[in-house]
Amino acid sequence: MIFVIYACTFGIFDFLRLDRWMRNKIGNWRGVELLTDKDYTIMDRNKNPKYIAKKYRISSMIHIVLFILGQTIFWSLGTDSWEEMKAYLTDLSWVEQGDFTQSPYPNKTLFSIGMLWGIVFVVDLIYSWSYTLFPSKR
Repeated sequence: MIFVIYACTFGIFDFLRLDRWMRNKIGNWRGVELLTDKDYTIMDRNKNPKYIAKKYRISSMIHIVLFILGQTIFWSLGTDSWEEMKAYLTDLSWVEQGDFTQSPYPNKTLFSIGMLWGIVFVVDLIYSWSYTLFPSKR
């Protein structure tokens, strides 16, 4: 399900990039120009470090919003009030426990999804912002 969601959202751009790469390679082999000027413009833009950093900043902001929204929904199913959620946010000892009964999640499935999503979120955040903090040379 996650792969299908990815393929229908951000994955479309990866398929378009793969298509451009394949048309470039096949065109070179056959001695035919298969790419348009627009394709070359897009390929050049995708090599620009400032553009790449901006793209990753935007995607990380979208991920932050979705993560907060999703976790709020998960936690609201397992807690009774905002005060209880705040208590879980201020005391993160439940993360070390590894047991959903000590967490704000209502069941083991949502606990596992929430923990996995948290790890992916942190890795994605570090990766995305590395392009801004440590831009490559063009």
